[in-house]
Amino acid sequence: MELDNQVLVDLVEMRMPFGKYKGRVLLDLPEPYLVWFAGKGFPAGKLGERLALLYEIKLNGLEAVLEPLRRS
Repeated sequence: MELDNQVLVDLVEMRMPFGKYKGRVLLDLPEPYLVWFAGKGFPAGKLGERLALLYEIKLNGLEAVLEPLRRS
């Protein structure tokens, strides 16, 4: 996956389209939910790529780096 600015912006703007956390911004998904996906397999496509990246970001404690990208 090529990392560009839009990928990072997606993490703070894209919303979860289904499931228990439907409508929640990806960055706000709880880490245990991402761990569950990591074990079961991330969805295919753009959403899965974003969730996998977010999993790595949260796993390494770097989510604070994304906070400035949030729109007020």
